Amino acid sequence: MPRPDFPKNIFEFQKRFSTEEACLEFLIQSRWTEGFICPKCGHNEYYWMKERKLLQCQKCRHQTSVTAGTVMHRTKQPLTLWFYAAYLVTTHTPGMSALQFQRQVGLSNYETAFGILHKLRSGMVSQGRGRISGVIQADETYIGGAQPGLRGRGASGKVIVVGAAEIRGNRLFRIRLRIIPNVNSQTLTNFVKESVVEGSTVITDDWKGYNYLQPAGYNRVIDDSALGNIHKVFSNLKMWLIGTHHGVSPQHLQAYLNEYTFRFNRRVTPMAAFQTVLGLRTQRLGPTYEELYGIAKHSKLAWVHPNPKKGMRS
Repeated sequence: MPRPDFPKNIFEFQKRFSTEEACLEFLIQSRWTEGFICPKCGHNEYYWMKERKLLQCQKCRHQTSVTAGTVMHRTKQPLTLWFYAAYLVTTHTPGMSALQFQRQVGLSNYETAFGILHKLRSGMVSQGRGRISGVIQADETYIGGAQPGLRGRGASGKVIVVGAAEIRGNRLFRIRLRIIPNVNSQTLTNFVKESVVEGSTVITDDWKGYNYLQPAGYNRVIDDSALGNIHKVFSNLKMWLIGTHHGVSPQHLQAYLNEYTFRFNRRVTPMAAFQTVLGLRTQRLGPTYEELYGIAKHSKLAWVHPNPKKGMRS
């Protein structure tokens, strides 16, 4: 049995996933495309325990939760809310801040909205995702509000983000973004090795931190004027952080980089990402409350909105 199809627009979505039962049916069809198989004994027949939303094996009585192994595991929120959140995250072009989501669905608690969106973001990065290849533009940027001191690589008090952009036919194809602690050769070389297939052409500026790319198996080309695409990625990223989220803490910045990358790389087929963010294609539980708030809530903003009265919203 193939995976279930996906609604083509918001009206189809609201009609199809208006009840808990409809969401549960979609989860079962998505997780067991060839029919349910008991994870304990391998039997393929089960009882449906409606009240507890569990599949119970007819042979060994082992019970399996429909949401186990997904970002919705042990959730106290209705599945209709999770589905709507996943729909907004994957199809809403500028993204969705926690405050926007809270207002749109009528949640009384901001932290609930914040937690749901961050759990969905956790499903956006596959641990075994492939590396980009071919012609690559690589550079770094600095995320943060105005700080005293030097600009560029001499700046202090900001978060360093390194990026790589895959170019096909003079057009951007896929990107990778990551927070790094410094711009030395080991850090930059490790990022390229983990993100880019060996043998690819990597275009950089003349920064010495990229000097070891050639020995590492890459064809390094130094050309400051040929980095327009990765610079465009950085510019749009910063505009997105300002325009949608109005303030992102360093603690959670990588999650937003993951979302931006996920959305960009699937910009042509956004609805195909719905199952991925729910964790239906991988065992992805999402961050716990302690992981989300383990560092002080009011840590320094990585980006500060020009109007400080707006404060941090995501």
